[in-house]
Amino acid sequence: MEYVEKKMTGRKRIALVAHDHKKTELVEWAKRHRDQLGAHDLYATGTTGAMLEKETKLKVEKLRSGPLGGDLEIGAKISEGEIDVLVFFWDPLAAQPHDPDVRALLRIVVVWNIPVVSNMASADFLFSSPFMSGEYKRLVPDYEERKRKDWPLMG
Repeated sequence: MEYVEKKMTGRKRIALVAHDHKKTELVEWAKRHRDQLGAHDLYATGTTGAMLEKETKLKVEKLRSGPLGGDLEIGAKISEGEIDVLVFFWDPLAAQPHDPDVRALLRIVVVWNIPVVSNMASADFLFSSPFMSGEYKRLVPDYEERKRKDWPLMG
């Protein structure tokens, strides 16, 4: 497979998502990293976004609630190149009614090679990286080239 380079600037577009039992944990983490998060553009699913705005006083673009399509909205933004990083505090011990949407979101993160963290420890590691405040060139599979080779009559 061939790859293309996609440049991320120092100002990242970060999506923040948390399952119900992880919302407080994400908010507490965000409060500790408020200054750093303030240097980026923030997106979140509905309830999580409202909680983050209230507790951190940061501007957050709020999408729909996860079960109402918010996870899919974030996935669409990732596939359109509008999200650079996903912070998703998910609850591995609770059944989620929108589990297929969650799986689709995690799949699209891998498809487009987007950094993703799922808990406080991994979020601390990612946010301590110099790449968070600087430029980063990520490699993304060249799906257009693959389509031309695999399906020459399409397109």
